[in-house]
Amino acid sequence: MYFKNIIGQEDIKARLLNMVRQGTIPHALLFSGPEGTGKLQMAIAFARYLLCKNSSENDSCGTCPSCYKMNKLVHPDLHFVYPVINKSKSSQNPTRCDDEIKSWREIITEKEYFNLEEWLESLGAENKQAQIFAAESDIITNKLSLKSTEGGYKIAIIWYPEKMHPACSNSLLKLLEEPPQKTVFILVSNNPEMILETIISRTQRIEFKRLSENEITARLQQPPYSLDSASAQNISHICSGSWHKALRTIQINEESQEYLEYFMQIMRLAYARNVREIKTLAETLASYGREWQKRFLTYCQRMIRENFICNFHNPSLNYLTVQEQNFSTRFAPFVNERNIIGLMEELSLAQRHIEQNVNSRMVFFDLSLKLIILIKQ
Repeated sequence: MYFKNIIGQEDIKARLLNMVRQGTIPHALLFSGPEGTGKLQMAIAFARYLLCKNSSENDSCGTCPSCYKMNKLVHPDLHFVYPVINKSKSSQNPTRCDDEIKSWREIITEKEYFNLEEWLESLGAENKQAQIFAAESDIITNKLSLKSTEGGYKIAIIWYPEKMHPACSNSLLKLLEEPPQKTVFILVSNNPEMILETIISRTQRIEFKRLSENEITARLQQPPYSLDSASAQNISHICSGSWHKALRTIQINEESQEYLEYFMQIMRLAYARNVREIKTLAETLASYGREWQKRFLTYCQRMIRENFICNFHNPSLNYLTVQEQNFSTRFAPFVNERNIIGLMEELSLAQRHIEQNVNSRMVFFDLSLKLIILIKQ
């Protein structure tokens, strides 16, 4: 990842480069802001720049030995800390970040932009909670106490510091109070309010803003996406300033079309009170895997929200595809202030039941019967 690869955030790039030129690099930075705005990518690009042996005025060279190591994320002076799930049978010896480093390098190399959910899916987390465990603090301390392998900076990128165990947070605080020489910490957080205030006070905070629609549209029209102007503009509008959401929209476009078809079916059958066909549809939906079912119910909740907003007749507030808009023109009046809360609660309840491994055929059949009542209110 280079500065040139990161979408938008030009003011932050300039600010980081200026720190290097003026020799005012803080020992701890906090990159905070919404998901999909390039925080982790900026952290990696900045680390590459600091470690590069032949950097230009605006970016890393890409050809020195350091850059070659960074291409595979194997530079000995760059350390990553991130949430993991405990796969160890011993609570005294939990899973450490280094145990999952291969998966970490793979997901960054393959996807570049990803979120916590995708990272946990790659680990097979299922319903397990991710954490940066207390034992990680000793590993961080030991790594940073060693002399730099290549004589330059030692850099620690901590992704989701809000997931740190309290003992790990306290250990990090001590490191920030007395940082090893030529060490740079980069904390990358979506929810900085969940980090110890004493840690935040010892960092220089840089706030990432949502990407503009123009920035996302322009990138979507470039290779390897090469979308036409209308498609790029539509995606940039519905992704709410998140490049990650833009990529997900492209990747699941075919799946979303399937979701829309099933959403239209379940709503039309509920309106028609066609219990026989509802039973058949419930069996069909039950034949899919639980992850698909959860994503479908998330999609249904989004569609209910968007159709409720349609009633305000302000297109700038809506984030629907052309196909979704065509259906919503007729369906939106059936989602109103009398049933919006009930509809969202039932869809959310169905999703929780799926997560709890309740029989999915019963879940979708029961949901559809409730929709029969709610849709007519």
